[in-house]
Amino acid sequence: MFNQIMLVGRLTKDPELRHTSNGVPVANIILAVSRHFKNAGGEIETDFVNCTLWRKTAENTAEYCRKGSIIGLNGRIQTRNDVDSEGKRVFKTEVVARSVRFLGEKPRESADA
Repeated sequence: MFNQIMLVGRLTKDPELRHTSNGVPVANIILAVSRHFKNAGGEIETDFVNCTLWRKTAENTAEYCRKGSIIGLNGRIQTRNDVDSEGKRVFKTEVVARSVRFLGEKPRESADA
């Protein structure tokens, strides 16, 4: 079996680093990835992909990337299910990152600093 995905896109917001109860760093991001074709209206659509980053990958991404940063991500697709507040089973699909590459320019320091 083979489960590998490669994405290049922009962060939709600043990554927020948090830690599990065991102290493991984790960050959840949404990556905006443009499609390579135009729709019937002549526009290029964008997919918003939920991604989970762990450990050093999460720490580095949270430290060096901001909303709008372009990153390349290598990982795997993971599905899971849960029961919502109404008792319905909800399926979630996300990408779990193995590695992240920073592809854009280094973010500029804010003028307030």
